[in-house]
Amino acid sequence: MREIPVAEPRAGMLEARADLVGAFESVLDGGSYILGNEVERFEREWATRCGTTHAVGVSSGTDALALALRAVGVGPGDEVLVPAMTAVATWMAVSQIGAVPVGVDIETARNGMDPGRARRSVTSRTRALVAVHLFGQVADVAGLGSVAEQAGIPLVEDAAQAHGASVAGSPAGSLGAAAAFSFYPTKNLGTPGDAGAVTSDDPQVADRVRMLREYGWRTRADAELTGINARLDELHASLLSVMLARLHDALARRRAIADAYLQGLAGIRGLDLPRPSAGEVHAWHLFVVRHPRRDALADALSASGIGTAVHYRSVPPFNSAFTRGGARVGSFPVAELHAAQALSLPLYPQLSAEEVERVVDRVSVACSRL
Repeated sequence: MREIPVAEPRAGMLEARADLVGAFESVLDGGSYILGNEVERFEREWATRCGTTHAVGVSSGTDALALALRAVGVGPGDEVLVPAMTAVATWMAVSQIGAVPVGVDIETARNGMDPGRARRSVTSRTRALVAVHLFGQVADVAGLGSVAEQAGIPLVEDAAQAHGASVAGSPAGSLGAAAAFSFYPTKNLGTPGDAGAVTSDDPQVADRVRMLREYGWRTRADAELTGINARLDELHASLLSVMLARLHDALARRRAIADAYLQGLAGIRGLDLPRPSAGEVHAWHLFVVRHPRRDALADALSASGIGTAVHYRSVPPFNSAFTRGGARVGSFPVAELHAAQALSLPLYPQLSAEEVERVVDRVSVACSRL
């Protein structure tokens, strides 16, 4: 009986192998490798999928967020509100452009930034608010949007884990001034490499991102802005178009697995399950539970052939890169509790029904013995 990994991007790539190889050969034979027709095609497809007017392909999700922030006017020394619980990449994107990430604790239901705490964190130096749709669940964009509007600052989505998520019929990626996506291999829409995109309905924001991703050029006659090299190449754009055609079915399978977990694991003592909110579609990038004896549960599951992961063991503001003189900055009790208790269970479209049942059974047995 095989061990069940927490994620297996290779399985999805192998299912699409013939189409991916065909796309690779087409790009190889075509002779255009950077910012050509394949990039433009994927950008149109992704903008349509996200319900936005524009999508701009870039080299990674981190670059996508950094360029989105620059495009909405954030610069060196500006403060940006970011959740205290997210991938450290969110914080790094803010630092990358010389801005200052200001941590805001999360609320329990969605694991997103708490609007009340965000409101109290706004200062005269705050220039943007980053709403992270963690694990595939849309943050409280109504509450956070109200904070941003009152402060006169843009709301920028970190939608790196939210491909396919929506709220009240509006897709993630269309809920703010701009949004950043990652197409890292394990994402709901991934490529065998690194890639990202910025979506927006604002033509000026999109135009600025296009310039910033390639040396600040509008034309090669003049670098109008201080840009970088963050281009999406033709190969990955072509491969992403292949995987995008399969996204609908992949998301449906993720939802089915999550539903099976929610039903099968309900009522287990000590196990806190995700709680999708009414009116939202969860993308189920990750299925994250909480348990007061998280590490013991992970060890027990590993011994029974079930892979798990921790997202995330350390809150970003406590990482060495963001501490001052070796001391921790601030207190984030909800995020810290999450970091101590969260455990991700296996979730990817190729999980069989039997494997899902096995995960449910092993989690149930392990929890009963803790």
